Amino acid sequence: MRANLVAGLDIGSTKTAAVIVEIGGELPRRPVFKVLGVGQSRTAGMRREFVTDIEETTESVRRAMKEAELMAGVTLDRVYVGVAGEHVHATSSTGVVAVGRHEIDAGDVRRVHEVARAVVVPADREVLHVLPQEYVVDHQAGIRDPIGMAGTRLEAEVYIITSSTTATQNLRKSVNRAGYRIEALVHEPLATGMAVLVEDEKDVGVALVDLGGATTELAIFRDGKMRHLATIPWGGATVTNDLAKGLSITYAEAERAKERYGLASARLVDPRETVEVPGPGPGSQRQVPRELIAHIIEQRLDEILGLVAREIENAGESGKLGAGVVLTGGGAALAGAADVAQHVFGMPVRVGVPGEELAGLADSVRRPKFATATGLALYGARRVAEAGVSAGFADGAVGRLVTWLKEFF
Repeated sequence: MRANLVAGLDIGSTKTAAVIVEIGGELPRRPVFKVLGVGQSRTAGMRREFVTDIEETTESVRRAMKEAELMAGVTLDRVYVGVAGEHVHATSSTGVVAVGRHEIDAGDVRRVHEVARAVVVPADREVLHVLPQEYVVDHQAGIRDPIGMAGTRLEAEVYIITSSTTATQNLRKSVNRAGYRIEALVHEPLATGMAVLVEDEKDVGVALVDLGGATTELAIFRDGKMRHLATIPWGGATVTNDLAKGLSITYAEAERAKERYGLASARLVDPRETVEVPGPGPGSQRQVPRELIAHIIEQRLDEILGLVAREIENAGESGKLGAGVVLTGGGAALAGAADVAQHVFGMPVRVGVPGEELAGLADSVRRPKFATATGLALYGARRVAEAGVSAGFADGAVGRLVTWLKEFF
């Protein structure tokens, strides 16, 4: 494995996606991220972002990674893996330290982070990220980067994201059995935001809504920081179940009907148009209005997005999202999804796809369903590039310290 290669692995409840990125350019100031390979496979061993069958999950990982490696013509042994679902929790914490030399340096920032993150974490929880929200220097709030400022007292507020230890251990086992080592576990909305959001949106306020297979993830960014997280336990699989019941067909047939004929808005369909779906007898077919399929999808999508809108309101963020909402994930690819979302949220909505800052085979990932896997690869690539290690991952005590510090900025 070449040291300047990074892989992102998104193990979802319905599909597993892998993206391989090569790091080039002038590090650390002008990095170039080049997409070399993309792979995907159907996931059979996950449910609601939990591993339910290690062997099946291992095989899904192996297939997706081998497909990406074949396209890239390379072999990897390390990956950045996404974590999401209802078992992920977030909480705020603060820390205060005294500044000895009246000028704040990186050591002071490191100390205040350590104090802020020194909270009691239950044995069944694992810390994924400690994200700085803001700093206060001698009671002056709203400071983003205190290094170099004069002061005697430094306070930091951090956002601590934790996950279930059981969930992460089973993910590690599945990936290790597939022949890969996890370089880092990354909260998926954080990575997805790197792939589909721009810095201006994060500054003025934006809600990232990832319509996944089993769940819908919400992440709110404002003032350049992540401010709120939530998981809605419904996703694309819920829509497929509705189609299976409404059309009296199997789940697999409903999934195919959704992929071939699905639209998120009934207004986009000619009421006279019909499509074929399996009939009651073996090999038989019957005609159903395509408008019916669109209506079933629209009703459930409207309900899911309505729950997201309620979560945004309960978080007190409704009037603070100057950039509106960015939809991504497999469900966002349905035609009309953005129109339904705009009606529900009452604010601007766009569909987020990765690829804006990517070179190489960027067109291969320019779809909502690859947003998370691409974001995970970018997370790892930026981590390497910001550390300024042109040969790849940071090694040794100094390299690990630089990488640790860069995690916070």
